[in-house]
Amino acid sequence: MGKLDILTKEYIKRPSIFADVFNQYIYKGRQVIIPERLVELDTTEIAIPYGTGQASVPVQKYRDVSKILTAMTDGKAAYCILAVENEGKINYAMPVKNGLYDFIHLAGQVTKATVAHKTSSVQSVKPTGDEYLSGFWKSDRLLPVITVVVYFGAEIWDGPMCLHDMYTDCDVELLRYVADYRINLITPTGLSDNEIDGFQTGMREIMRYIKYSNDRKKLDKILKTEQRFKNVERSAAEIINAATNSKIKIEQGKETIDMCLAIQEMKEESRNEGRIEGIQAFIQDKIEDNVSEDIIIAKLQKYFALDEETARQYYKTYMY
Repeated sequence: MGKLDILTKEYIKRPSIFADVFNQYIYKGRQVIIPERLVELDTTEIAIPYGTGQASVPVQKYRDVSKILTAMTDGKAAYCILAVENEGKINYAMPVKNGLYDFIHLAGQVTKATVAHKTSSVQSVKPTGDEYLSGFWKSDRLLPVITVVVYFGAEIWDGPMCLHDMYTDCDVELLRYVADYRINLITPTGLSDNEIDGFQTGMREIMRYIKYSNDRKKLDKILKTEQRFKNVERSAAEIINAATNSKIKIEQGKETIDMCLAIQEMKEESRNEGRIEGIQAFIQDKIEDNVSEDIIIAKLQKYFALDEETARQYYKTYMY
C-alpha cells in the first residue's frame, strides 16, 4: 500500500468523515447519515463464496484489494468507499472492480441467510422446495450496497464511468440486453466550489486544495482568503501533502496546521536556500578566476546586500 492509501484509509474510516462523504454525494450536503449510527463492517466478510460451495468467486484477490476498502452500515444500507491511490493514477477498470465488490457483498448476505436457515433449530414456516434448494427464501431481503470512489488526484478523471463504456463496439440492439454498472465517483476537479462546500469536515479543504494544486495563483488566493485553511487538522494536511507532493512542513505534536503560514514559510526557506546556493556559486566562480579575497568580499557586500562580517563567513565556508 502507498502512503496515500494508508492515510486515506485511516481518515475515511472515521465515522464523521465517512458520513460526510456520503451525505455530500448522495444527499447534497444534507446531514442524513448520522456518524454515531454507523457500525463498521469487517471487510473480509465481503469476500465470502456464494452459496454452499457449488460456485465461488476468487476470494483471495478481493481480500488483497480490500486493504483500501472501508465499509459501514447504518442498518438501512451498507456503504462502501474506495480511496483510489494517487500514485496509481486513474483505474480504467473501475466499473468491473466496483461491480464485483458490490455483488460479492450481496453474495455474502445470501450465504449468511442460507447458513442461518440451515442452522436454525426453529422454523416458523416450512420452506418450499425451491426455497430450500436455493438457500434463500422468498421472504428474505438484502441490504442494498452503495460504493463511492474517491479519487485523490488533481487530474481530470478520463476513465470509464460504467461497464458499457468498457465494451468493444457491438450491435446497439445487442448492447441493450448487456448488463451495465455505473460507478459513483468523487473527484476534486469534478466538483464545483459549491459542491465542495457541501462537505462539513476536512474533506472540504482536501478536495479544494487538490482541485487547485496545479493553479498556484488561484491556490494562493484561496489559502489567504478562506479561514478554514488556517486551522486544518493534521490528518487532512498529511493527505494533502501525499496527494499533491506539496512538502508542507507539519510540526510534531501539532494537531492543526495553518496552511497559508506553512506554505509561506516553505517558500521563504526555498528562497533562502536558493540565495545561499547563489552565494556559494559566486564565491567559487570568482576563486576559479583568481579574484582576490578582498574583492570577492566587496562584491558579496554589493550584490547580496551582506555586511562585511557575514560576507567573510560565507567566503570561509565556501572558498574550497
